[in-house]
Amino acid sequence: MSGRLPTALAIGALLRRVNDSGGLAVVRARGDEQAGGVLLILEERDGPTRVVERGIGPDGQLGLIETTPSGDVEGYWRRRRSSDPDLWVVALDVAHAERFAAETIAAS
Repeated sequence: MSGRLPTALAIGALLRRVNDSGGLAVVRARGDEQAGGVLLILEERDGPTRVVERGIGPDGQLGLIETTPSGDVEGYWRRRRSSDPDLWVVALDVAHAERFAAETIAAS
């Protein structure tokens, strides 16, 4: 057994934190409850829409990896989801969205 929280629990915590801060967090696709991957669509009002995913960085630590496509974000996550049905896709619309994600998803 790993020391990491089940994905569904980590996503639930992220949703509560973002919504409690006055932002909006929406699950666009549910993945595997225990160990699904996480793709986050960061929709900040003052900047472009970005995509980050939970993964292992070059330093070997769990973190958020930038995967923003050069084109259509909607098409990108749908293609990713079709090849990985265990993937969670969550959209965040809150100031400092990456900070919320890093503190909640990457730390779990």
